[in-house]
Amino acid sequence: MFVLGELSYTILAIIIYDLALNIAILYAMLIEPPVEYIQPVFRPPSEGRSLILQITNGCSWNNCTFCEMYTAPQKKFAPKPKDKVIEEIKRCGEALVKTRRVFLGDGDAMALSFSRLKTILEAIDKYLPSVTRVSAYCLPRNLKNKTLAELKILRELGLSLIYIGAESGDDTVLEKINKGETFESTRDAILKAKEAGIKSSVMIINGMGGKEFSKQHAINSAKLVNATQPDYLATLVLFFSGGKEKVEAGFGGNFTLLNTVELCEEIRTFIEHTELDKSIFRSDHVSNHLVLKGVLGKDKQAMLKEIDDAISTLKNN
Repeated sequence: MFVLGELSYTILAIIIYDLALNIAILYAMLIEPPVEYIQPVFRPPSEGRSLILQITNGCSWNNCTFCEMYTAPQKKFAPKPKDKVIEEIKRCGEALVKTRRVFLGDGDAMALSFSRLKTILEAIDKYLPSVTRVSAYCLPRNLKNKTLAELKILRELGLSLIYIGAESGDDTVLEKINKGETFESTRDAILKAKEAGIKSSVMIINGMGGKEFSKQHAINSAKLVNATQPDYLATLVLFFSGGKEKVEAGFGGNFTLLNTVELCEEIRTFIEHTELDKSIFRSDHVSNHLVLKGVLGKDKQAMLKEIDDAISTLKNN
């Protein structure tokens, strides 16, 4: 018969205690959730296990023709009251004691003033001391309104990663999709964040220029990431869950979606023109037709071969 030793009993007791604590926390969260959300809530795929603090609702710009994320009536942009945010952080500190990562939502948390962000980050540090990373979506224009010194303070308080939806590095495409940004404004924002010590994750939309602007969209997007050397780089494919009328109108009715082969050819052009040192690259969003993972430029040639093989297979089927 197997007999537990004293040490084994101690380990077992710790496991049972942790399990009971987690069950109690989950029950408490069901009765009174620590954070109140206005649905739907969006976050990057890599923040799937992060605590999402919805410190703003919606997007302050919300004029991009392709974006359907914040079009519902309840998603009109508004900051959550500061006192309410602090109270939610306190409750999270009581209920979620092992939280390691926090994502500041919604689509435009960095639109808040430096003072408001500083207060929130200080509260996270105080009430959630186990947190090692705070991240947020960020429109380039929101960094223009903050000084380098302010960004460095936010970095010291824990803000270590921002997600920037560049969409394209081509000014013609950016104008047609009503992005409200340019190659220059996006470049300057990413470089400013880098100088402050804040990492960047940049997203480009495969197919955003349609068939007519595909090549220049790919090449100029590569120029953008070459100029900024983002820590993380991702692509997703343009898709519509609703209609595409607004996008077509922005292109004057002259917009043709790329087929799968053309999307692969565009991503090949993009990667071929990149000159990156150590950007972690992913095209593994649910919309992507071809999943690619690696480091650019270490894995550049391997990725190009993978794309060529996919194109060859598609054309021969």
